[in-house]
Amino acid sequence: MSAVTAAGTTSWHAPFAMLPEGIRAQVRITTKAGRIHAVEPDIEPAQTDVRLPGLLLPGLANAHSHAFHRALRGRTHGDGGSFWTWRERMYEVAATLTPERYLDLARAVFAEMVLAGFTVVGEFHYVHHAPGGTPYEHDAMREAVVTAAAEAGIRLTLLDTIYLTGGLDAHGYRSLDALQQRYGDGSVQAWAARAFADRVETGTARVGAAVHSVRAVPADDLAAVRQALDAHGIDVLHAHVSEQVGEVEATQAVHGCTPVQLLSRAGLVDSRFTAVHATHLSEEDIAGLGRARAFAAFCPMTERDLGDGIGPARELLDVGARLCLGTDQHVTIDPFAELQGLEGHERLRSLERGRFTPAELLASATYEGYACLGWDGGRIAQGALADFVAVRTDSVRTIGSAPEQVPLTASATDVTDVVVAGEHVVAEGMHRLGDVAALLQRGLAPWSGQATNDTGGSTP
Repeated sequence: MSAVTAAGTTSWHAPFAMLPEGIRAQVRITTKAGRIHAVEPDIEPAQTDVRLPGLLLPGLANAHSHAFHRALRGRTHGDGGSFWTWRERMYEVAATLTPERYLDLARAVFAEMVLAGFTVVGEFHYVHHAPGGTPYEHDAMREAVVTAAAEAGIRLTLLDTIYLTGGLDAHGYRSLDALQQRYGDGSVQAWAARAFADRVETGTARVGAAVHSVRAVPADDLAAVRQALDAHGIDVLHAHVSEQVGEVEATQAVHGCTPVQLLSRAGLVDSRFTAVHATHLSEEDIAGLGRARAFAAFCPMTERDLGDGIGPARELLDVGARLCLGTDQHVTIDPFAELQGLEGHERLRSLERGRFTPAELLASATYEGYACLGWDGGRIAQGALADFVAVRTDSVRTIGSAPEQVPLTASATDVTDVVVAGEHVVAEGMHRLGDVAALLQRGLAPWSGQATNDTGGSTP
């Protein structure tokens, strides 16, 4: 475990580390007060150093998460279906969440993330109230998420999500149904007052905002969202964007434009904006996101699982948009699988290899993900947040790999040590909370007997 030296500093040493200038050997990192105080390559380890094996990577960012979706893993593959039928099963799980259940489940899911190498997560949080829409005292669902992240040792951006309508089709917006009532605050003003007025932020937790989608927030309310963000100084905004063709078609039918264009008209697409999924984009959408220097958060394992499609990641990067990665519904929690999936999907779409350089892929998994969540981390450099991850280079997956290409061959099981804010949260493959599988078993227990197979068909 960590050896704290004079003045509250800790020194760490790794055989190799990925620094901004590239791979360097025999690297000592000194941390103090949650940040990197010094980085010294080409130096032999000292007795006081905490020895980390293999290759040290910057902290890995999970830009898009719905923690409670983890309850669906391995339970929705029985009878086919679509994104829309999967969504009905997800609503069933959401309907049974309580603050106590949410705390147990989110703690376990966040611990699974840290064990896999994630050091920061953007939790897209929209289950705000009790069933039927009655507010909890003290915003208990949000408190459950914040507490879970702190106990699991992961840095958190809680993306408090506005969700006002139940859907959009060619006939217009639908009211929230009985299951969706607990997602809604009733108005932009009520949402902003709950989400931002009394927010408490710490060195490892902060609050951002999310528009669930253009299906869930009427066009007439989007400008008010922008005003609320500016009034409360919120500099992080995410939204599900064009994940499904049906969303694009409905937006075109009602508003005569795409979801990206609708959000742009309200002034929401700028450098603080992250388009989650960004799957079915027009050329104008791509250009607009690039001009804004906005982010696009791809979740390849989820997009594959739900049959969403493959988004134009290379084109977005080429015009100036910034790419990041998330695990979304947690069909697997593995930062390397998402990174590899981003490249793999591009190869399938383009019939070409090497669509992204190793450096571009690592950027999407590290500092670009941190930036889209409002943190200045994801780099092993003096002054940066003290978040980093040790990865084995001698496993059956990574042995023989060039150091800079280890992220393209590694998996979550190759992570041995994880440091967040200078704290040794995972040491020699063990999370500080103990057996993460046991935590998951407890967190998933309320749904262990619940049938959640898709039944086919489509919900408009």
